[in-house]
Amino acid sequence: MGFEREFSSIDAVQSRLGAAGYVCGRALATVVFLAARLGRPLFLEGEAGVGKTEIAKALSATTGRRLIRLQCYEGLDAASAVYEWNFAAQMIAIRTAEASGATDRKALQAELFSKDYLIARPLLQAMMPDEAGAPILLIDELDRTDEPFEAFLLEALSDFQVTIPELGTLKAPEPPLVILTSNRTREVHDALKRRCLYHWVDYPDFDRELEILQARVPEAAETLSREVVAFVQTLRTEDLFKKPGVAETIDWANCLLALDVVTLSPEVIADTLGAILKYQDDIAKLHGSEAKRLLDQAKADLAAR
Repeated sequence: MGFEREFSSIDAVQSRLGAAGYVCGRALATVVFLAARLGRPLFLEGEAGVGKTEIAKALSATTGRRLIRLQCYEGLDAASAVYEWNFAAQMIAIRTAEASGATDRKALQAELFSKDYLIARPLLQAMMPDEAGAPILLIDELDRTDEPFEAFLLEALSDFQVTIPELGTLKAPEPPLVILTSNRTREVHDALKRRCLYHWVDYPDFDRELEILQARVPEAAETLSREVVAFVQTLRTEDLFKKPGVAETIDWANCLLALDVVTLSPEVIADTLGAILKYQDDIAKLHGSEAKRLLDQAKADLAAR
């Protein structure tokens, strides 16, 4: 069964993601709907912490489909992403055969390179039959890999099949819904982008970020939530090495709740900066009167709403 029944319309996408705690705009809901309807991979680019990975988790939660995650890193190759043989189990089988006096080498070789000794990695897992239906395949932070892996991925996603020399070609009975993400630390090749539907996930505006925060941290009082979002929005206008994402907004709100904070103050901000800023140079900029200036500006913006 494809994804069409879960996502019968763009409004249904927004509604179902919202029920899973993921608040998205119509543009993102539209591209998710099209990816599900057309069976095309969805390529999401944007700054770290804006919700690219979370959408795959939300899609899995709302559809009941399995989420398979391939975390990319420098040096990732096709073998690590697709499969490997269980070498330890193969060696035990060889020694057992030698001890028992087995002499049929062809039969032993066929056994050693059967599916019983195959360790499926994310790409192969995503192409295997699943009772719950085709899974969600998340290929996370693709920009961390190199061009040879991109070329392999382009071929694998074109036909949703992989070739294992000892077993032959394995093809997915039903294509998974593929989500690729990139923090844009480098440009991903155009050929791969053309294979996908594309969406840039930007920082949300005040109203949407407030809606996200209320969905993810419903325990926070509305006054505190509004102050938190206004301050983070103001902070993003500053010249920082790494601007806080929505993930940091949520983390900060949870930290403030744990400290029983009712309203923001320069002292509270100074004590909890590690929840929203992750570089010392950025944190140093907010010490002293700078935190008060930004807080005053954020509260003025709130008063003007």
